[in-house]
Amino acid sequence: MKKRKILMILMVVFAGLTSTFSLYIYQIIKSPNLQVDKSAIRIVIPNQATFRSVQDTLYKYDIVQDMVSFSFLAKLMHYQEAVKPGLYTIRPNMTNIEAIRMLRAGNQTPVQITFSHARLVEDLYEPITRPLMIGPQDFAAALDRFIETNDRGFNKQNIIAMFIPNTYEVYYTITADKLVERLLKEYDAFWNESRKQKAAAIGLTPIEVSILASIVQAEARHNEESPIIAGLYINRLKRGIPLQADPTLVFAAGDFSLKRVLNEHKKIDSPYNTYMYKGLPPGPINMPSIHSIDAVLNYRHHNYIYMCAKEDFSGYHYFTASLREHNENARRYQRQLSIEQRKARLQNR
Repeated sequence: MKKRKILMILMVVFAGLTSTFSLYIYQIIKSPNLQVDKSAIRIVIPNQATFRSVQDTLYKYDIVQDMVSFSFLAKLMHYQEAVKPGLYTIRPNMTNIEAIRMLRAGNQTPVQITFSHARLVEDLYEPITRPLMIGPQDFAAALDRFIETNDRGFNKQNIIAMFIPNTYEVYYTITADKLVERLLKEYDAFWNESRKQKAAAIGLTPIEVSILASIVQAEARHNEESPIIAGLYINRLKRGIPLQADPTLVFAAGDFSLKRVLNEHKKIDSPYNTYMYKGLPPGPINMPSIHSIDAVLNYRHHNYIYMCAKEDFSGYHYFTASLREHNENARRYQRQLSIEQRKARLQNR
């Protein structure tokens, strides 16, 4: 009788312990434990991170409510042996098992890289790599390797033509070489059959279209003029007339602060001097926008070969096929410019 009583007591205790343990296991698996009643947060797990460093990050930003239960389950799931670098989003009220499965599988949150303006390809290194694990130097080295080995016609002078301004999603851990591959893939997607056919109809390669588009972009203050300016330069190219584009002289001078091109700049011996040399320069003078590229591909058909800024300084231009009319437009602009300069001198006295 005594033994039966003891046995019953032991069974009750065991059942209680089992129930308590089961409840605990249920709680550490199913109960919210990360960002409880908080908003989502992103964390970065760097290369060579350890389970301990992940714990430190979660503790530092007060992400985990109960670190003991998280750590216990993480060890049961062997996460300490499978820590993966990356950028991860911890959602509100995540359970331990949801978070550990995400981290262990390396299910990163994509990051966005955006670039829209650049004069030189070097200007792109920092903004492109800013949200990534790699640095500007890593990307520059990868781009140099691509330039040396590619068979697509890209070189140091025209490589900026490969960069199509947009916003792209990649992972924080992407390597520099894979990032270059991704940008080339986006370039190929942009240059679809329709665009390539339009370029061929003009007699230009995609790279040459980007070179001309960069000049159009530098000249056009207003988007609606871009196809007209593109048509003007295409007329000059077809007739063998030098482009005589002032922005190319600014690029040749290497002084992007120049506000006005003078006769002395026309004497600069550079392949970018389109007053001195016919045809297109060897590379873009900036990173052309999609609008500027499409303005070249869909250029306005006309007979203009001259343009001159309007004397109201609105940024709009006069276009003409007559040298006489062009010279008159230029004189009108120069007269007004001289008047404005005199006014400015008087105001500064």
